Amino acid sequence: MGKEAAKALIKQGHTVYTAARRLDSMNDLAQMGGFPIQMDVSKKEDIENAVKTIIDKSNKIDILWNNAGFGLFGSVEEISIEEARRQFDVNLFGLAALTQQVIPYMREAKSGTIINTSSMGGKMYTPLGAWYHATKHALEGWSDCLRLELKQFNIHVVILEPGVISTAFGEVLYEPMLKVSGNGPYKKFAMAVAEATKNTYSKPNGASPSSVISDTLVKIVNARQPKTRYRVGKLAKPLVWMRTYLGDTLFDKIILSQVK
Repeated sequence: MGKEAAKALIKQGHTVYTAARRLDSMNDLAQMGGFPIQMDVSKKEDIENAVKTIIDKSNKIDILWNNAGFGLFGSVEEISIEEARRQFDVNLFGLAALTQQVIPYMREAKSGTIINTSSMGGKMYTPLGAWYHATKHALEGWSDCLRLELKQFNIHVVILEPGVISTAFGEVLYEPMLKVSGNGPYKKFAMAVAEATKNTYSKPNGASPSSVISDTLVKIVNARQPKTRYRVGKLAKPLVWMRTYLGDTLFDKIILSQVK
């Protein structure tokens, strides 16, 4: 999602700094005119160096898109607290640390937009996803509070809530999940969740193309007054609607019916 959005913004003439743990994965963006930066969002030194590099070159940061994250799936009983902390370090605390570094420059300029990639999973839940959903629910509340704090400085805070997008997320989800919960007391449940995930991502039109996200990012970046939330992609709106209006018991039944 990030690379496609970066390409679209570069083509429009924006100055785009792209951060990733591996610089060689962004050679194509550099060839297009982007500026790759090596950064692990869970490392303080990387964050500080990345922000310093951008300020030294451009003297400002107009847009920050926090898009780093991963999904840790497995039973609460079997996932170690150390692994759970790592999930929060990447999906929330790393994002927050980077945002803290950027805010002073936006505040001084009295303008800016911060875009936080949450998920439809920040508004609902799925089996064996407790730690992942916990980070996304936390990010939703954190972003809402941040929006109120920064409004006085004309800084927008936008929450992006993707649904099912055609990326490697499905494989990255179920393979580690089966290593954690595929052989113990949750084996049958884990196998059903893995199968349901495979089916969702493999069937025709089971997922939205990543261009849905890049198109939305372009829209946000170019908007003078962006919306506070953009819920886009397969199943995002209907699932969040069901979670909001059907109540816990009925929503539980609907979700569990998909993993039998």
